[in-house]
Amino acid sequence: MIIDFHTHTFPDALAPRAVAGMAAAADMMNYSDGTAAGLRDSMAKAGIGVSVLAPVVTKPHQTEAINRAAAELNAAFAGRGLVSLGGIHPDTEAPEKVLRTLAARGLPGVKLHPLFQGVPADDERTVRVVECAAALDMIVLIHAGSDPNYPGLDYASPRRLARLLERVPHKKLILAHMAGFNNWDEAASLWGAPCYIDTAVALGPWRRRNGEPSPASPMDNAGFVKAVRRHGVDRVLFGSDSPWSDQSEALNAVRGSGLTDSELSAVLGGSGAKLLGL
Repeated sequence: MIIDFHTHTFPDALAPRAVAGMAAAADMMNYSDGTAAGLRDSMAKAGIGVSVLAPVVTKPHQTEAINRAAAELNAAFAGRGLVSLGGIHPDTEAPEKVLRTLAARGLPGVKLHPLFQGVPADDERTVRVVECAAALDMIVLIHAGSDPNYPGLDYASPRRLARLLERVPHKKLILAHMAGFNNWDEAASLWGAPCYIDTAVALGPWRRRNGEPSPASPMDNAGFVKAVRRHGVDRVLFGSDSPWSDQSEALNAVRGSGLTDSELSAVLGGSGAKLLGL
């Protein structure tokens, strides 16, 4: 079973506006319409069995609505390939209470995005959330590296993430984008750290809305394979970042990178299945 551990959707009524707005702001192409149905169509074409959704709470007041929608989606798609994380903002009051509520709802973890949320990865507020999640044995997926929406902002840089890991060595922490999108040299310092990393948009750049490659530089195959082996295949998760990349293209890029069949088996599903308890 192939598991895509890094995808995004929006409620049907919000998806057209949200996807169009983000695509315009970052000048990046979207490959599906941002709905659950659109993601399911993409999964069917790519042969992906499970996609993990990663909602981002950009303002604390959004927390309950986003997490209620995530729980409803999980109930609606139980056993049908979609598993949503919850969301939490580092400025949320009483994060322990929020995370306990998510756990009671059956949500396996949360997504943090230091740039969209405006709170650095090594800030005390982020540390507090990760500490609470670790105590509850919950997954934390955190954006790592730069982001086309916030050029030049280092809130999720590998050095900040390293400081977070020093404070909270949480084994269910996932550093997205191979631990540092478009900061590959710096990200190398985290390959081998006691956490997970995902492959989202590491082997291929986001494309501009006109179809041209973005200025971001993808990893080459040799560098990618070296990183996977250095980190350990049992702690590397396949991710696409759909709808901002094509799931089929992302899958083919990993398959063509030079990993062995046994390594591919772990990265494309085995490691993710263990983490999700499937």
